[in-house]
Amino acid sequence: MRPLLVLMLAALLMIAGCAERPLRIPPVAGTVWQPDNATLDPRGNWDRTGARELLVQWVAVDGTAFVKTDSMPVATTLPAWQRIAGEPWAREVILGLAGRFDEKSARSDLAGLATASAALARLPTPLNVVGWYFPVEIDPTWAEAATLGPLLAQLPRPLWISVYDSANVGPEALLQGLTKWLPPDVGVFFQDGVGVHARDAHVARHYADVLSARLGKDRVRLIAEAFRPQTGGGFRSATIQELGPQLALYSGYRIYLFDGPHYLNDALVDQVAAGQTTPSETGVTAR
Repeated sequence: MRPLLVLMLAALLMIAGCAERPLRIPPVAGTVWQPDNATLDPRGNWDRTGARELLVQWVAVDGTAFVKTDSMPVATTLPAWQRIAGEPWAREVILGLAGRFDEKSARSDLAGLATASAALARLPTPLNVVGWYFPVEIDPTWAEAATLGPLLAQLPRPLWISVYDSANVGPEALLQGLTKWLPPDVGVFFQDGVGVHARDAHVARHYADVLSARLGKDRVRLIAEAFRPQTGGGFRSATIQELGPQLALYSGYRIYLFDGPHYLNDALVDQVAAGQTTPSETGVTAR
């Protein structure tokens, strides 16, 4: 056999072998929980994915608190905070403060939400709070985002916000707008947009790389959307064939799955965990 042909066949076999290489899913840092009246009692085995941290979207929404406070009305039913504090997937908590379900409404009341958030942050809870989150999300279409910067001074540190790119302006433009006003001691959760098909995971990884190159890797974490649109409207849980490759591409970053109570059922958690230890069991291969 001619030497050139031998080399070509060897290269093709190498490519084929890489294409079928079992996918390795990295450990997950945490899960997200967006409290609403339907999910006040979150239960799951999310720690099997490696998750030890819980990002609570908010403890007050639309002027109603899910904690005991004298500063605003309190929900009739409260989460079982004592039990949640003892869950293995909530050993550390980043506590979201005051927000609104409607994004436009939240952005129009930044000062009020910041003041309410400062009061909520001072309340005792049984949770091991390692940071706080201000739940007014930032994207490039929000021209007044810079007004948020000074208001964040009212809130305790470590402090986090979340960022997404609904306009697909690209990571460089997103970063340029963000760095004009973001305080240097505030971290960023980047929402990958994969669940709503805004972009694929390769592109989302590029966003994270661009953000962390400027802000520092310690200030950038990834929220992986563990859902997909379903026929007829609404969303469903992602399949392991969808979620596995998405997570594999984020290796090296702290990954938070959105969200536990709505989309991370036991079967999906088991499949993610299997992909972290024995990749062949997931049935997912790298491409």
